[in-house]
Amino acid sequence: MNIKSNRIVRQPRLMIIPMIDIIFFLMVFFLFSTLQMVYQKSMPVNLPTASQNQQEAPKPVSITLTADGTVSIGDTAVPIDEVRSRVEQLADKSETPVILRADENVEHGKVVAVMDEVKKAGVTKLAIATEEQK
Repeated sequence: MNIKSNRIVRQPRLMIIPMIDIIFFLMVFFLFSTLQMVYQKSMPVNLPTASQNQQEAPKPVSITLTADGTVSIGDTAVPIDEVRSRVEQLADKSETPVILRADENVEHGKVVAVMDEVKKAGVTKLAIATEEQK
């Protein structure tokens, strides 16, 4: 005799939403644990004392080109052919940054000539100053 049951046989289903919750929980757990490891990565050490423990960053040398083509280093007007020697005096080898402030109406050739003289002086950190657009 074959007796059928009135119970409905359900197929097992994979519930995806609880799995996503668990994955996010594990992701947050590992994220916070790795962030905490970064702070504890170094060993505690008693450091010796020194009279000067920080090196001062070199002051940048400012070169200004006005609209009429005048070149000035700091507040002193300088001819283009003397820019190299003045930058060599003021800049400490290649570590001192040089900021070039050129008027927007200056000829492109003059800007390139000043940049060339600065590069000949051995400066590797050359920046061109701009204003933020409003």
